[in-house]
Amino acid sequence: MDNILILSIIVIIYLVLIGYVGYVAWRRTKSADDYMVAGRETHPVIMALSYGATFISTAAIVGFGGTAGVYGMGLLWLTFLNIIVGIFIAFVLFGKRTRKIGHNIGALTFPEFLSRRFNSKFIQYFSGAVIFLGMPLYASVVLIGMARFVETTLGIDYSVALIAMALIVAVYVIFGGIRGVMYTDAVQGTIMFVGMVILLGAIYWILGGVVDANQALTNLVNVVPAKATAAATATGFTGWTSMPALGSPFWWTLVSTLILGVGIGVLSQPQLAVRFMTVKSNKELNRAVLVGGIFIFMMTGTAFIVGALSNVYFFDTLGKTAMQVVGGNADKIIPAFISAAMPVWFAYLFMITLISAAMSTLSAQVHVQGTALGRDIYETVSKTKGGSSILVARAGIAVAVLIAVILGFILPANIIAVGTAIWFSITAAAFLSMYAFALFWKRSTKAGVIAGLVTGTLISIFWLVFEYKKSAEALGICKALTGKAILVTTMPWPTVDSIVIALPIAFVVTVVVSLLTKPPAKEHLDKVFSGV
Repeated sequence: MDNILILSIIVIIYLVLIGYVGYVAWRRTKSADDYMVAGRETHPVIMALSYGATFISTAAIVGFGGTAGVYGMGLLWLTFLNIIVGIFIAFVLFGKRTRKIGHNIGALTFPEFLSRRFNSKFIQYFSGAVIFLGMPLYASVVLIGMARFVETTLGIDYSVALIAMALIVAVYVIFGGIRGVMYTDAVQGTIMFVGMVILLGAIYWILGGVVDANQALTNLVNVVPAKATAAATATGFTGWTSMPALGSPFWWTLVSTLILGVGIGVLSQPQLAVRFMTVKSNKELNRAVLVGGIFIFMMTGTAFIVGALSNVYFFDTLGKTAMQVVGGNADKIIPAFISAAMPVWFAYLFMITLISAAMSTLSAQVHVQGTALGRDIYETVSKTKGGSSILVARAGIAVAVLIAVILGFILPANIIAVGTAIWFSITAAAFLSMYAFALFWKRSTKAGVIAGLVTGTLISIFWLVFEYKKSAEALGICKALTGKAILVTTMPWPTVDSIVIALPIAFVVTVVVSLLTKPPAKEHLDKVFSGV
């Protein structure tokens, strides 16, 4: 059968399936509760798959998978953190309290949850603004990951792929709300899981088994041409199966940006936290832990293993490392491996896997941006509720998609993994201390968490604009204002992620200001923590 015909059939079946699920969600969306928290009655398996599919996007598979082709198996520490922090701690510790407190105070969005917990409208619209203005970076790298795969493996124009997927997501999120997002997430998560299982088995089969493949990757550092590793070695690279030299630029980027930035920042992701408020009891969250843990393990573990082992495949077949094959753009490593090593039918299946990963994450991103504009900014400022706020939310979704598409055309190469980590770092600095204290420290005050929120946000943005080399050079603001790419060139500061600086400061500021200000009213705390 003609390859184009096979591809067309697969894509049509996929789109019909997603369209039907989105239609069912639209029919069941009748209120603001339905649109924003799915009526608080989501099945635990759907919730777990939606959480996992939202968390794991093309940024993880294409961006971080490609990054593993540069940094190696050390990135598997991120998989460990994703499971321990992103699933176990998130579901069991943060999730249960978020669900119950969110129900007690009637919160429908993450900023509204924080706002009502501390009786502060400022928290709601400031947090909503951070989400609406900052998340387009994350959304755009998800779009880029999918478009790059289609461009590399199928030869379809990058611009066409970027715009087409953005339009599809916009339609079903605008009309289906969170039900549309979560129902389609469950379908897409299942497709993603199957695709990654096949890919993991395939690369070890191609390379002669687990032991031989991993040993070949270990030995590779000793046989590649000296010129190919000279630059990497100078920055702390020691091989694809070992951690970089302690304290080196490679080590700081791997540990502070890629591992800690995403591994810790997951707890403060608005699009993930809101999912805890979509189930009706803690029993559902307990049941979701196993499904979520297995899903995250297979998604991230496979991407990182395949990205690292692609070096063995390319060196055996072409005599080059993965980065040499793709001309220095790590975002193309996974697509290049799929195109070169796998049969055409799998390239099509994997394209659907990546479409699923991209659409599930992108839909959650633009949904939370839309609700941030409609519920958290428009309602809070105008004091207008009801249908108009949903209308503004839908308009916000359309604007969010448009911004993501524009950024998809102007962001530089090698941006997917770094862009993701930057967004996770910003949210951790802005929200994590406030969110943790909202759940676990009754003595935290409105003044304290506002101080931490503003301080963390501003320090994080300052560090990314003026000191963290990858983001500062890409933005060019520091260069324009000071004539220097970054303010401080002394190592390790240019490679230290903002989460290492901003999060501890936000935490300390929140504690100090809370202790210096009047404790919250007992009546309010009794309402918030009732039954917790």
